[in-house]
Amino acid sequence: MNSETTTLPMDAPIEFPTLETLRKKAPWRSWTFWFGPAISLSILAATLIALRHFDARPVLALLPTSPLFWAVFLFSYMLTPISEYMIFRRLWALPVEGIAALMRKRVSNELLLGYVGEVYFYSWAREHGSVTNAPYGAIKDVAILSALAGNLVTLFLLIPALPLIYRYEGVIDAQLLFWSVLIVGGTSAIALLFRRKLFSLPRSERRFVMAVHLVRIVGSLALAALLWHLVLPKVALLWWFLLVTLRQLISRLPLLPNKDVMFAGIAVLLIGPHVAISALMAMMAGLILAAHLVTGLIFGGGDLVRKLVRS
Repeated sequence: MNSETTTLPMDAPIEFPTLETLRKKAPWRSWTFWFGPAISLSILAATLIALRHFDARPVLALLPTSPLFWAVFLFSYMLTPISEYMIFRRLWALPVEGIAALMRKRVSNELLLGYVGEVYFYSWAREHGSVTNAPYGAIKDVAILSALAGNLVTLFLLIPALPLIYRYEGVIDAQLLFWSVLIVGGTSAIALLFRRKLFSLPRSERRFVMAVHLVRIVGSLALAALLWHLVLPKVALLWWFLLVTLRQLISRLPLLPNKDVMFAGIAVLLIGPHVAISALMAMMAGLILAAHLVTGLIFGGGDLVRKLVRS
C-alpha cells in the first residue's frame, strides 16, 4: 500500500494564531468577554436593590418644574462622561459609542464599588481593538490626573475659605484640618515628584487631560450652585457658590468626620436656620440617585442584550 506524505520545507515559517484571532474564534476564552456582561448584571442588580430602598418623598417635595432646572441638571449630570469622552477621543480617537461605555463606567463606580468602572472601561477598550493596544496606561493616567485635579482644586479653595473657618471656630477641628490638608498636599506632591515613573502618557497629553479635569470640576461646582439657587431662589446665588465651595472642600479632606453634619452646621451659620438645607441636600442626592438608576437600567440592560445577541 502506497501512502503519500506531505512534508514542509525546513525553512517554512510556522504561523501561530494571534491573540485577536483566538478571541474572534473563541471569544469566551477572554476574560473581557465575560467581564462586561458581569458588570451589566451587577449594575441591573444594584439598580433593583436601590429602587427598593429609594425614597422619592424628599425629592418630590422640593422638585422644581422649571425647564431651566432640568436643562442645567441634565448638563451637570452629563458633564463627567462628556469630559471623559473629550479626553479619550483625543487619546484613542474614541468612537461615539464610547459615551455609552463611559456612562456605564460612571454608574458602576457609583452603584457598585469605586474604580470598578475603570476596570469595566478597560475591558471594553480591550474588546475594541481599534481603540488602542495598551489601554491600561491611559485609563490609569486619566484616573490619577482626575484625583490630582480634585486635590489641587481643594487646596486652592482652602485659601478663601480659611477666614470663614477661623471665624466660626469649633465647626471644623483645626488639627484634623491641618493633617487633612497635609495628606492631600503630600499625595499630590508625591504624584508630581514621581510623574516620570507614574505616568505613561506624554507631557502634552497629560496637560490636556489635566485641563479638562480642572474645567469639569470647576464647572460642576458652578452648576451645583446654580441648581441649588433654582430650587431655593430666595437665597442669593453668591451664597450658594460659597456653600458649594465649602462642601467641595469638606468632602475632599480625608480625616474630617461627619462631613454632612459639618456642612449643614456651616450652612446654618452662614445663611440661617430658616433655609431647608437638609431637605435640599436630600432632594439633590435623591435626584442624582434616580438618574443613576435610569442610566443603569438603560445602558446596563442594553449592553447585556447586545452581548447575548452577539454570542
